[in-house]
Amino acid sequence: MKGLVLGTAAGGGSPQWNCRCRVCALAWSKDPRVPWRTQTSLAVTLDGESWVVLNASPDLGSQIRATPALWPREQRHSPIGTIILSSAEIDHVAGLLHLRERQPFDLIALEPVLDAIDANPIFAPVPARRVAATALGAIEMRGGLTAELFPVPGKVPLYLEDGAPQLESEAGETAGIRVSGGGRSIVYIPGCAALSAEVRARADAADILFFDGTLFTDDEMIRAGVGEKTGRRMGHMPISGAGGSLEWLEGVLAARKIYIHLNNTNPALIEGSPERLIIEAAGVEVAFDGMEVRL
Repeated sequence: MKGLVLGTAAGGGSPQWNCRCRVCALAWSKDPRVPWRTQTSLAVTLDGESWVVLNASPDLGSQIRATPALWPREQRHSPIGTIILSSAEIDHVAGLLHLRERQPFDLIALEPVLDAIDANPIFAPVPARRVAATALGAIEMRGGLTAELFPVPGKVPLYLEDGAPQLESEAGETAGIRVSGGGRSIVYIPGCAALSAEVRARADAADILFFDGTLFTDDEMIRAGVGEKTGRRMGHMPISGAGGSLEWLEGVLAARKIYIHLNNTNPALIEGSPERLIIEAAGVEVAFDGMEVRL
């Protein structure tokens, strides 16, 4: 099994188009320590012919063009047979609009996510066969891969919030994705508001774990002067601090643990920064656009 990391940034990418925070300023200046990043998506294959894409980022069109393995091989064709969604957040679904040119594929998600897609008429032209996943079953996909989706603590997308949303809901608005084949597995959790027994069990059983690295500290955006919400309010647990994901990841049994979905304010985006060194000292990697993993 092979995975290609198409993008690694949270919503807005890095640098964000309207931001000149400390990290973005370095990226805009083309500092080699802060390479530009597109929004998070991961492609996986077992046979090298049929590919599964985890989350359709708004940058999916350019990500496909930058990845020869995903190019069409005849007049009307795509190696992408399946898209799996972990949530209905804009940075996870907007890329579906790149796939509306009458090319069939399967779209897999938990029911609350499919409901959000189906309720928005802008997605009506997308010719995908909807496949509602359940937390109890595995789905066989083209190319020999199997997918399992499981709820993780999270919330409804920002555009569906009505008042104060439930921040650690496990009703399926946010999911983790396990893709397996050839006796190996990748677990992909780009958004997680809190840890649960299910999250720990899935992480421990993975060969490679991609996990939510949105913010290094919970109040990072507030201190940077670019937002008013904490990471937890946005549905993302921080990397550092008591109850942060890094101290938990140190004990996870997965052979490789990799942060993905990093916000443009996250100082761990700076290679060699104190924050990046803390992560690496704990045995955890930070994903980069174009990263390849093999199992």
